[in-house]
Amino acid sequence: MPVAPQPVGRRERNKQAKLDRITAAARELFAEHGIDEVTTQQIADRADIGTGTLFLYAKSKGELLLLVQNSGYADALVRGKAAAGAIPDVLEAVMAIVRPVVECNRTQIENGRTYLREIVFGDPEEPHHRDALHLTFQTEEAITVGLRRDRRIEPADAAALAHVVSAIMFLSMAATTNVASTVDEILREIRDQVQVILPR
Repeated sequence: MPVAPQPVGRRERNKQAKLDRITAAARELFAEHGIDEVTTQQIADRADIGTGTLFLYAKSKGELLLLVQNSGYADALVRGKAAAGAIPDVLEAVMAIVRPVVECNRTQIENGRTYLREIVFGDPEEPHHRDALHLTFQTEEAITVGLRRDRRIEPADAAALAHVVSAIMFLSMAATTNVASTVDEILREIRDQVQVILPR
């Protein structure tokens, strides 16, 4: 007989409510001003908590950005995987996964570029950094699934190719030379490179 789920206690509800307020405050302030112009004190004030409490949920401004961006990235990945599932062409399926991730990352360009730096150089012991890394692994898994549709790609090679595609995507988004590029320009750059590594 299945065990009924236990109701969430008041303490857990309060923790989740604070986390939701912190996330909303950080998202709003980062969107309005960019990460470089926002202080943790401003985020704490907007979330109506003390800075000490804020640091219980995220130990740095970079971790707060990871918290905010991870949510958008996760939603983008869900949309990309759903779109790719309906596309038979391998390159188009891969680009369907990539497109919403790039769009999400470019919503506020400096925040997006800082997010990518945090993923690469942040502390993997921090929970929001771990979540970000997990999202990159999920992206590669989704791309691997798309690549395996091409019978010319060996199953063992699909994961390695997906890793290369992921690297192309992240470098294209992070590159200083692409700061002024539009989403479509970045997607064209990614597509041109991915097309070269796929079987013809």
